[in-house]
Order: sequence, then structure tokens, then C-alpha cells
Amino acid sequence: MSILVTGGAGFIGSNFVLDWLADSEETVINLDKLTYAGNLQNLESLNGDGRHVFVRGDIGDQVLVSRLLEEYRPRAVLNFAAESHVDRSILGPDEFVQTNIVGTFRLLEAVRAYWNALDGDAKTDFRLLHVSTDEVYGTLNASEPAFTEEHQYQPNSPYSASKAASDHLVRSYFHTYGLPVVTTNCSNNYGPYHFPEKLIPLIIHNALAGSALPIYGDGQQVRDWLYVSDHCAAIRAVLAGGRLGETYNIGGWNEKPNIEVVRTLCTILDELSPAETGKSYLEQITFVKDRPGHDRRYAIDAGKIERELGWKPAETFETGIRKTVEWYLANQAWVKNITSGQYLEWVEAQYS
Repeated sequence: MSILVTGGAGFIGSNFVLDWLADSEETVINLDKLTYAGNLQNLESLNGDGRHVFVRGDIGDQVLVSRLLEEYRPRAVLNFAAESHVDRSILGPDEFVQTNIVGTFRLLEAVRAYWNALDGDAKTDFRLLHVSTDEVYGTLNASEPAFTEEHQYQPNSPYSASKAASDHLVRSYFHTYGLPVVTTNCSNNYGPYHFPEKLIPLIIHNALAGSALPIYGDGQQVRDWLYVSDHCAAIRAVLAGGRLGETYNIGGWNEKPNIEVVRTLCTILDELSPAETGKSYLEQITFVKDRPGHDRRYAIDAGKIERELGWKPAETFETGIRKTVEWYLANQAWVKNITSGQYLEWVEAQYS
């Protein structure tokens, strides 16, 4: 038996692959384009492990995806592959349209053809799990209830619009063709192997480097924070027991304003890796011009997945954020290898 994971060298995808193979003998076929955020170093511990088959390629390459499906005959496809950073989508939306919309369409077409050719239990048991984001729902004010699976889609960035489009395509293939799909919409993930363009790893990296800690606007944008291993466990639960055609929101029940997250990181770093200057990392906080169209608040109601599948997060924000800081401090070689060249040029363009 095997599963096909797309985007399995990225942040969430690589964590999923590592968690899966820590607990299963089932082979993972890992298809990743290896863009700037895809990193085979995340998967170094699997070198020589025959249960992990890595293939470099694009979900938009329908011929390649079809060949992999025919060769390995997976019982499930899990689609993590996506361009996923709002700031980058504002600077260059084209890649987001190509990967998140066109790529998802090509993947669906390949999977539909493969599934149609299956027989018996193989066809009945097959699943396509599409991993998406809470950002498709838009923004909330401070008093509004958290997003449920019935919330209207109101994306506000090229990134979230492209993910909304991909969600709609996946839904349509269930209702039109009967393709056995499930979709998950998660809140903000954090944890090991997170590329340092996102808030938490960026702050850790800049703090240790003695650089400014850039905070958009007033820093009061609220996000629900989900430790990545909890997310992976939720995906396994949805794959095993999720109802076909359904959406499951996955959240950490941890709403925090960005400035509180940054201050928490600084406090932990002050304790675990004090600055040579003797000053608190809090003094490096710098407020910068707000992101265009910046959503004010995201909040996930993860009640459905708990009621139906018995999943709830194992980590609190306090335990998860400490584990994250400890991982980055212990893996500075990994950080150094990826924070060079194109990454530095992007940071300069984004925050100058």
C-alpha cells in the first residue's frame, strides 16, 4: 500500500511525511517541485528509507502525475502543494494562479482518470484529501464568531483567492464526477522546518541575528495558531474517517494578536538564548507599514472535526511555541542553509 503526497518537501508536507513514516510502514510517494520553500534537507532523516520515494515535479504536470499514479497505485492522494505566502502573492500573483488553481485542476484530472479505472474495494476506498486554509473565509471583526465550515468564502488576497478557487474545483469534482474527496481548512501553522518568511520563524531568525523585528501596522491582527504536528494528526484523522465531499476546519483554539506572539517569542529567547548585548529582544521590535488588504482576524471553530472524528489539538500555544523556539535554536545549521541569496533579497524588498 502507498499514498501520494504532493508538496511533501514544504513546511507542512514534510512534517506530515515524517510523522506518517514514524508511525506507518506504508510507502509515501513524495512529489514536490522544490521551489524556494521546498527543502529536501527537511527529509534528511529518511535518506536510505525505502518507504520514502521522492520525485521532483509539478502537480501541474498531468503526464507525470498520471505516470506516478499508474506506477505506484496509491490508495490516497494528499495535496499539500501550494504557493502559500500572502506577501509573495501581492508582489507576484501569477505563480499563485498557476500552482493553486491550474495545478490543482491538472491534479484533479489525473486523479479522476486514475480513480475511474480502479475496480472494487480499491475504487471504493480511494481518497483525495485537499489541504487548504482558513484565509478563504476572509476576515472577522473582534466580536464575530469563529469560522465554521458553513462560512461564506470571502478571500481578500491573491493567495487566499487562489486557494478558494482550488477548494471550489475540488468540491465540483465530487458533485459532478463523484470523485471521493475531502477538504481541510487549517489556521496558521507553526513549528519545525517553517521557512522564515512567516511571522514566527522570521522573528526568531531576526532576533538572533540582532535585526529589527518587523510588525505590520499596530500588531493587533489576530490569528489562530496551530502546532504543525497537531495539524498532521488531524489530517490523518480526516483521511481515515472523514465523510466524502465534506470540509473539516482544523484549528488550535489559540487566538493571539501578532504583537503578543512576538513578545512571547522574545521572552522565551531572553530565557533560552540571551543576547550578547544584555538587552531584551523586545527592544528590537519595529512597527512597519501595514500589508495591503491585511485581514484583521482569523478564528477557526474546530468543533466539527472533534465531534465527528474525535480530534483536538494536543499542544497549547504555550507548549507548542516553546518547542518551536527550542527546535530553531538546536537547528541553526538548517536555518543558515536556507536564509541566503534569494531569501535575503526578498526580505530586503519586503521590509525596507
